[in-house]
Amino acid sequence: MSKFAMYGKLTASPGKRDELVLILLEASRSLKDMAGCELYIINESVDDPDTIWVTELWSDGEAHAGSLKNEEVLAVIQRARPLIAGAEQVRLRPVGGKGIDV
Repeated sequence: MSKFAMYGKLTASPGKRDELVLILLEASRSLKDMAGCELYIINESVDDPDTIWVTELWSDGEAHAGSLKNEEVLAVIQRARPLIAGAEQVRLRPVGGKGIDV
């Protein structure tokens, strides 16, 4: 079983980045005790006032998929959706490095 990582690029509707960041930070708190979630970091782009990057690390792809069935996670997604103008995902398989045991 290998770890699963993902970078998500969210483009907020103009002027809505701060509001979207607050919702994503709330989501990160709800993941605190979720089995399989090892890392969930919300990043603001320095170069683009509407872009947010989310960095995720999971014990495996199944843990990530399971999180998307969680009622609390689904509720946060529904609240965030109207603030998002665009989204892209990059799915990754970590192979090692500082701070990670694979």
